[in-house]
Amino acid sequence: MSDALTCQRDAFGLPEDLHYLNCAYMGPLPTVSEEAGIEGIRRKRVPVSIHPPDFFETSDELRRLFADLVGEADPTRVAIGPGVSYGIAVAARNLPVGRGQNVVLTHEQFPGNVHAWTRAAREAGGEVRFATPPAGPGRGQAWNENLLEQIDNATAVVAVPHVHWTDGTRFDLVDIGRRCREVGAALVVDGTQSVGALPFDVSEVRPDALVVAAYKWLLGPYSVGLSWFGERFDEGVPLEETWIGREASEDFQHLVNYRDGYQPGALRYDVAERSNFALLPMAVASLRLVSQWRPERIQAYTRELVAGVLTEAAGLGFAVEDEAWRAGHLFGLRMPPGLDLAALKESLERRKVVASLRGSALRLSPNVYNDSSDVEALLDGLREAVTAS
Repeated sequence: MSDALTCQRDAFGLPEDLHYLNCAYMGPLPTVSEEAGIEGIRRKRVPVSIHPPDFFETSDELRRLFADLVGEADPTRVAIGPGVSYGIAVAARNLPVGRGQNVVLTHEQFPGNVHAWTRAAREAGGEVRFATPPAGPGRGQAWNENLLEQIDNATAVVAVPHVHWTDGTRFDLVDIGRRCREVGAALVVDGTQSVGALPFDVSEVRPDALVVAAYKWLLGPYSVGLSWFGERFDEGVPLEETWIGREASEDFQHLVNYRDGYQPGALRYDVAERSNFALLPMAVASLRLVSQWRPERIQAYTRELVAGVLTEAAGLGFAVEDEAWRAGHLFGLRMPPGLDLAALKESLERRKVVASLRGSALRLSPNVYNDSSDVEALLDGLREAVTAS
């Protein structure tokens, strides 16, 4: 029997006539996750239905699922927060940047993985370096090469995505991590636009931190973020001194016996009130689905689905990144000369094709709920816009 993934649209509540190619903006919530959230809300009606173990068990299950997804055997290396900027703030607090040192970022990186580093560098008397891509053919490879060139003996931190949020350019994290270790720099990865749809293994990449928002490719709720923290963070300082992050917090009766020690691993970095009785069950239900479908199968499905789109789009004059430097689940089509962006947007909207314009690219981000009808509607819109121009 083939292990190939088939379309999973029945697991979602998307309208039949909507061609949603915009998971990079926000993943639709699976039906089972929606039901889990509603059940969580209903439990709050009568608080006696919420027991002390409920503050811990759902969180532990979420950690286990995420750890499995990224190749980690120890779930206590996973912290639960409200989003990427929170996890990045934890990393910035615990990874020192000294005077004269630098932090390496990518051009037009998402702000959630930029602002904390610019502040840290500025306050330390260091600098931020942005690796920039060239225009034209070979863009992805040259961008990766430029990023490696920016890393030197004065680099304290390299904070990069796995794939770029505007156009899906893929960064070779194994090479980048190797270069970081050569110079003693820390590697912090924003996996929001990749983890869940593209295989990621912390034992292969060897980052110091991996931060992921749940509401995109993990198909979870908004305001849940998951962070994996490596050994550099084992004795670190959290952003908040929460009661639940301390030793023996399971013993509600004796919480007034204040403990200096923390819960094991990265649990000290959890956000306050992490045991959200509606959001966490939703995140667990979604991660179970993603784990069942498996990122390598999701990636294979999206690559096969869009292969014809990329071929025809290139024939219509759109520029497409080389296959070695893009992902199947998120990629950008750069406009042919003279194309009217307003006309393109109108052409797509008329067909109920939902995608994003990011920078100079039409960003397309299909997932397992998409099928050939979505692809054909997209191509119809591209053809019309090019013809009109």
